[in-house]
Amino acid sequence: MQRQPVVAGQFYSEDRIKLHDDLTRLIQLTDTRQKVIGIVAPHAGYMYSGSIAGQIYGKVHIPDTVLIIGPNHHGLGETTALFPDGEWLTPLGTVALNSRLNSLINKHASHVQFDNVAHQFEHSLEVQVPFLQVLKPNVTIAALCIGTANFPILREIGSGIAAAVREYGQDVLIVASSDMTHYEPAASARAKDNLALDRVLAFDPEGLLRICRMERITMCGVAPVAVMLVAAGLLGATVAEITAYGTSGDVTGDNSKVVAYAAVTIQ
Repeated sequence: MQRQPVVAGQFYSEDRIKLHDDLTRLIQLTDTRQKVIGIVAPHAGYMYSGSIAGQIYGKVHIPDTVLIIGPNHHGLGETTALFPDGEWLTPLGTVALNSRLNSLINKHASHVQFDNVAHQFEHSLEVQVPFLQVLKPNVTIAALCIGTANFPILREIGSGIAAAVREYGQDVLIVASSDMTHYEPAASARAKDNLALDRVLAFDPEGLLRICRMERITMCGVAPVAVMLVAAGLLGATVAEITAYGTSGDVTGDNSKVVAYAAVTIQ
């Protein structure tokens, strides 16, 4: 099964050469690439969040296999949907789904179902793929779309992912795709996002869900980040660091109603 790109020409260029040039400009390569277990990366249009994503992708080592976890913005398909075997197409070419990692996630995470419908129009996972293609042309991926904020379920999924990665026996980078606060003044967005990011830095996935609910923090990928934190903690991660934070106002100059973005490493 081949998944076609749905936001090429909208969130990023549909022209192969221009897209590659844009990514080369956005990715800020560091001299030493950190080996990490997970990252948080934003998923807005590249003109808005591409520089934030480029900073995180430019500083971490990309292994041969990457698990991308994103939110379900459209409410379609299964609640926890793992894209079946096949490949994803972007203007840069195709990326293979890792069938072995897929089967191990399905084996260990009982709530996860194979489903392509949830992914059909979802941009949050798709926009991560071109970054990976530029940095690791032979990368293989697994793609998990999550549409629940029920922590017991998310904890079980995270635990299952950790078990799957252990059995897989090779390095897997877990990418949690999320933007931060939506459509608030930049100052209040930053204040709210600091509360959420404090829970990320504390490896407190349940607290992250709680603070977002209590303070009405519109962090769309809170569930994917919670799953990644559970899995990363079980895989030995002990340190979380914020690499970058910004808002759409940094690009447009309008800070009255912004969308905010953060990049975080988990190692």
